[in-house]
Amino acid sequence: MPHSFGTRARTRGKFAKDFRKHGMPSLSTYLHTYKVGDFVDIVVDGSVHKGMPYKFYHGRTGRVWNVSKRAIGVEVNKQVSNRLVRKRLYVRVEHVRPSKCQQEFFERKAKFAAAMKEFEEAKKAGKEIPKPTMRRLPEQPKEGLIVKGEEIVTLTPAKYVNLF
Repeated sequence: MPHSFGTRARTRGKFAKDFRKHGMPSLSTYLHTYKVGDFVDIVVDGSVHKGMPYKFYHGRTGRVWNVSKRAIGVEVNKQVSNRLVRKRLYVRVEHVRPSKCQQEFFERKAKFAAAMKEFEEAKKAGKEIPKPTMRRLPEQPKEGLIVKGEEIVTLTPAKYVNLF
């Protein structure tokens, strides 16, 4: 077990870049526009040492509460014993990427809006179709099926045989 307890202790694998992905970040990292209220993932880029968050926050998702010239203010929940403490960090743009945590929700919302439009059109036409819901259903059991053309074979256990 190592004896150093510095801010970057035990981050050899955590802050390391992927195979053949070394070097400075691309321009698209700097050109992305962040707005207050956006969800972002904090992913530390080991090649940029400035504005690097503490290792605990690597891989966490937070919300943007402030946007400055080169850095972004991110609000992250941190569990301290039995409570959640809201932490406010300033993280440079290189260590932040847009989160996909709401992507599935927005897709479901668009799908629901299309289904409601279809429902309204059917209602005007006089057809009766079930009203769509935005709620997700748990995974349902698979439907049963009958296998045809196969012969049923009954297996019986072999009688005990002494091996000595």
